[in-house]
Amino acid sequence: MSFLSIIDPAIGLAYSVVSTLAHYIPAAAAIVLFTLCVRLALHPLARAAARGEKSRNRLAPQVAELNKKHKGRPEQLQAAMAELYKKEQASPFAGCLPMLVQIPFFSVMYRLFELPTVDGVHNDLLGHTLFGVPLGTRLGTAHGTGQLVIFAVLYLALAAVGCVNFRRTRAAAKAAPQQTPGASIAPFLSFSTVIFATLLPLAAALYLLTTTSWTTAERAWLHRTPRPDAAPALAKADATPAKTPVKTPARVPAKVPAKAPAKALAKADATPASRSAAPDRKPRPTVPAQQRRSGGGRPTGRARRTRAAR
Repeated sequence: MSFLSIIDPAIGLAYSVVSTLAHYIPAAAAIVLFTLCVRLALHPLARAAARGEKSRNRLAPQVAELNKKHKGRPEQLQAAMAELYKKEQASPFAGCLPMLVQIPFFSVMYRLFELPTVDGVHNDLLGHTLFGVPLGTRLGTAHGTGQLVIFAVLYLALAAVGCVNFRRTRAAAKAAPQQTPGASIAPFLSFSTVIFATLLPLAAALYLLTTTSWTTAERAWLHRTPRPDAAPALAKADATPAKTPVKTPARVPAKVPAKAPAKALAKADATPASRSAAPDRKPRPTVPAQQRRSGGGRPTGRARRTRAAR
């Protein structure tokens, strides 16, 4: 009993689903549709893996500082790392388990297109064709220009996906605060799918193109960054409290009687403030003009003498 025989029940289930779909749509389209459905079901695991990768990238500068601080002291380094991840509520292995869960599905699909029989039944999926090329055909057994063109198109599509992954992996390696061993070689591994596809039947190469394209688009979506012009505006909007508009009371003009005479209004405006402020003050007696010229009404010294003589 081999290790791969453990996944035989899963292979039989995948074969039943794809064979059922092949009764309604072409077998090549059934393979693509089944792959997309399974990858969609595994999307929550991919999201968990992306969160774990982001947390590791966020803590990478602090981890590098701890490695430098506790160099040559593995026990202190391990304790400091444990304290850091506990404080940040993260795990150095976050995201690894979801990726490991996806491996059995990949193994099932590869074995599905490699085995001539599944559960004692002939694997008739390999007899279906893609543009006239049987899905069980390999590059070494292909003959004719038509079959070679189909393989060339698949390999070029895989190479295009590899170029996208190559650029992303190289950019991530340059942005890393600490260069890990093999960081310069890792981007070139993106083209390994092209080499691997040359060793597989046409059906497996089609599956490989579908799943790698999904992975590339999924990673681009999960690791997208906001636009630089939109991020400051969003941060400013979040930091600025909402202001409640203050209503200014309307100025009410003074009411003037409609029938007030114009002369009375003018007299009221010309009246000094002092007179209106002290209404109880006695009026000053009026002195005739002749008396004001002669001394303001007071008798002179000659008049007093005349009165005394009388």
